[in-house]
Parts: sequence; structure tokens; C-alpha cells
Amino acid sequence: MRLSLAPNPWFWPRERTLAFYRDVASWPVDIVHLGETVCSKRRELNTRDWIVVAESLAEAGKEVVLSTLALVEAESEVGAMRRLVGHGGFIIEANDLTAVQLCRKAGRPFVGGPGLNVYNHQSLKLLQEDGLVRWVPGTEQGELLVRELLEALEADGGTRPELEVQVWGRQALSWSARCFTARALDVPKDACGFRCIEHPEGLPLATREGDPFLRINGVQVMGEEVVDLGPELGALRSLGVDILRLVPQPEGLEAVVQRFHDGLRTGVAPERVGAASGYWSGTAGSSRIAGT
Repeated sequence: MRLSLAPNPWFWPRERTLAFYRDVASWPVDIVHLGETVCSKRRELNTRDWIVVAESLAEAGKEVVLSTLALVEAESEVGAMRRLVGHGGFIIEANDLTAVQLCRKAGRPFVGGPGLNVYNHQSLKLLQEDGLVRWVPGTEQGELLVRELLEALEADGGTRPELEVQVWGRQALSWSARCFTARALDVPKDACGFRCIEHPEGLPLATREGDPFLRINGVQVMGEEVVDLGPELGALRSLGVDILRLVPQPEGLEAVVQRFHDGLRTGVAPERVGAASGYWSGTAGSSRIAGT
């Protein structure tokens, strides 16, 4: 199994972002996803900047994947995708069917990102015909569903793609045309002032009782819990997972990467240090909260 770094879902200043990826170049991570997947208004780095970062990481020995938006709302966003696909130097992670169509037309293989809706083996098989070579299941697709889907694919004469599963970090729960951050701060979406940049790991949202609940991240909602599938390393291996995916965070990520790297190197599953296993185990969150 290999380690991958997911595209950064948070909005950070340009220099902080560039410094982050300079550090990543020396970390024991095999695959690095780059690009804006949440909001096209976040333009601290443009397409050319991302390509420069990609080339630098590739020179450091990393496999680079250029990730696309999960929610496409404008022709200008399609144009940005078209430039990424047209570059041709790096594989694309398609998080929307627009990107799938562009890759198919260009005859380019792609990674099926978690933004795609894949809930049965027929959908996965069709995407493979379009060029999908690696699949990242969505947040709510746990071990049981993924196993059933892959078994059905093989029983139908299909070939399973590379499988990449998120094993660390907050999970993306939803996207919307409405900007949740702008709404929370009572500013118009079209004049938001890029307020997301003031919250490097999202805007915390609590329940009415004051308990931590969600993270607001522009047009995206993230879970509050930091998911950690370290203890499930053996089960992930038996399922045939090829790539372990880690979601960026502002602090402490290098130690997380090293922890999973050591687990893969030694074969000893690391103890859980994050909150829970998220959707992967299929356990109801309410049961966990109640202690049952």
C-alpha cells in the first residue's frame, strides 16, 4: 500500500500553501493531490501556480494528481478544468462528471474522486469505460458497501480499479451552491471578502447544547471529527486497498504521515489517535455518542 495526500480542502494564504507543499516534498508520502476542489473564487494560486508546484513535487519523486472542483457552476470553471486536462503532464482526479467528460474526450485516464456518485458496480464499470483507473469512494461509503460493490464488479466480468480510501482527517459531508461561511458571517456570497481564509481549518459549528458538530468550509460542510483508520490497517489490506488517503490539516500532519508510514513499513497497525472510524465501520454516530 501507498500513502497519498488529498487535495487541501481549506483556504490558506498563498505563501502558507507554497510552504506547506515545500515541506510535503520531503515527507514519506507517495502521491500528492493538488488543486482547488471546493470554491473557484479561492484564487491565491491559479492554474499556472498549481502546475509549477506539481512539477516541483514530481521532481522530488512524488506522483502528482491534479484535482478538480466537486461542484461546477460556471463556464469559467469548465475552462479551468479544460486547461488542467489539456496540460497532459499529470493524471486528473475527476470530482464531477464535467471532468470525466473532458478526460474521456481527451482520451486521458483519470482518478474517480470522492465527489463522484458511485453506488453500484454498473456505475463504476461505466466510468472505467470512460477512463477511470483509480477510485476514491465517497465519505458515506463504508467497508461493507465498498466490498460488495467490488465483488459485484468482478462477478460481472469487470476488473477492479486501484482503490484509494481516506484514512485520516475531517470528512466532506456536502457541497452547496450557497456559501455557508458567507451565510454564517452575514455577508453576500458574491462579496464574501474571501472570509474562509480567516479559518484555516473551517469555521466550527456547535449544536444548540454547545457540543462541537461540524466545520463550515465555504460551500462545503465538513465533519467535526478527525477520522482515523489506523487500527483498521489489516482490514484495509485484506480488502485490497491500494492507497491510504490523508486529508491536510494546518498543524501536525507530518507526524500523521510518519505514523501511517511506520505502520505500513512495520506491518503493525497504529493505535487510534483520531476521534473515530467515521462511516467506514457502519456504526451509527448516535450509538457511539450514547456509549452503546
